[in-house]
Amino acid sequence: MSNKGFRISRRDALKATAGAAVTAALAPGFSTPVDAAAPMLGLKRPTVYRFKVGEFEVTNILDGVVVREGPHPIFGQNQPAETVAAYAKANHLPGDKIENPYTPTLVNTGKELVLFDSGNGARRRGKGAGNLLAGLKEAGYSADQVDVVVITHGHPDHVGGLLEDGKPAFANARYVFGEVDFDYWNKGENIPERRKTTRDIYMKQAAPLAPKASFIKPGADVVTGITSIGTFGHSPGHLSFHVESAGKRLVIWADVCNHYVMSLQKPEWHVSFDHDKDMAIAARRKIFDLVTADQIPAVGYHMPFPAIGYVEKSGDSYRWVAGELPDEPLIA
Repeated sequence: MSNKGFRISRRDALKATAGAAVTAALAPGFSTPVDAAAPMLGLKRPTVYRFKVGEFEVTNILDGVVVREGPHPIFGQNQPAETVAAYAKANHLPGDKIENPYTPTLVNTGKELVLFDSGNGARRRGKGAGNLLAGLKEAGYSADQVDVVVITHGHPDHVGGLLEDGKPAFANARYVFGEVDFDYWNKGENIPERRKTTRDIYMKQAAPLAPKASFIKPGADVVTGITSIGTFGHSPGHLSFHVESAGKRLVIWADVCNHYVMSLQKPEWHVSFDHDKDMAIAARRKIFDLVTADQIPAVGYHMPFPAIGYVEKSGDSYRWVAGELPDEPLIA
């Protein structure tokens, strides 16, 4: 074939080159930086959640999450393992492991900053939990701004963050303990073998703060608008708290319920962490009936983050409804 009279301009050459590049890019196996796979970044959870209760501002902070073997015998200790595993799977949960989140709560009344429980502290830092101090910073607070630290009960995931490097983590705070619970751990009488490590941690982390503490009974106020509720059972003197401001209410139930399915839907199932199983069952039903009767939102220390929701009655059982109800939003 003759090339006589054939001409190609610079523009035509550039078009041809670009077209060839596009054709190559669409060819199988061809890779460019644009379509290279993005790297996997790993699990990412929200760690701070703030909402309003009347004129109070409440902040839930995720101290961390630990995965344990289970759910049996942690939950359903009085049930066959197969029954518990089947119930977990029926509720879209693994039958051989259980996720345990930890959520301290901060209530800003406008006059005082009140922290409920101190998280796991350094003993579990780097092992999935112990992140409360970092979470406070993310929430916009410093540990020195905390005015009151309330301890719902003496288990390590609640008192473990009270001291940091041997010094009070909340240097300017006063402390509030339940009188019954403090006396139990402080005296150290009739401590079961499985709780001796708990008692050792308590004596190291909590007992030294007694000179700066007050000790309350059920029904006592922490500050105006925050009142204790006796919910003994999970620990000998476990306390929950009722929060009220401008006609709005919240219940902080701490460890009355340790799982949104296994403890809440099956309140009669024994939980291995509970000190007195029958008292713990009664406390669960007491709190569930309280929050369902008046549709009070609740914060649970071990509920899925952001750890706030409502409880609905379902026959002889209950159901956790996470977050806000559309007819009464919690977010201001």
